[in-house]
Amino acid sequence: MPLYAHVDQDACIACGLCQMLAPALFDYDENGIASYRPDHNTGSLALSAQQLQAFKLAYQRCPTGAITRGQQPFAPTRPHA
Repeated sequence: MPLYAHVDQDACIACGLCQMLAPALFDYDENGIASYRPDHNTGSLALSAQQLQAFKLAYQRCPTGAITRGQQPFAPTRPHA
């Protein structure tokens, strides 16, 4: 079953932990707010088997729960302002 990821940018506190734990999966904007790199934080691209372990580590350790996951693509959201 596919797994999709997204960062709730309103919940992100810019701590840098997700990028440290999974640098290929997370990036930051000019304000330090995280986004899911593979699909530009749209939640539309399923994680690959190779990405799963790094994703789970970042997901579990996010201090605010800003990293979200789902079994279906996420609905389109407005970009973080």
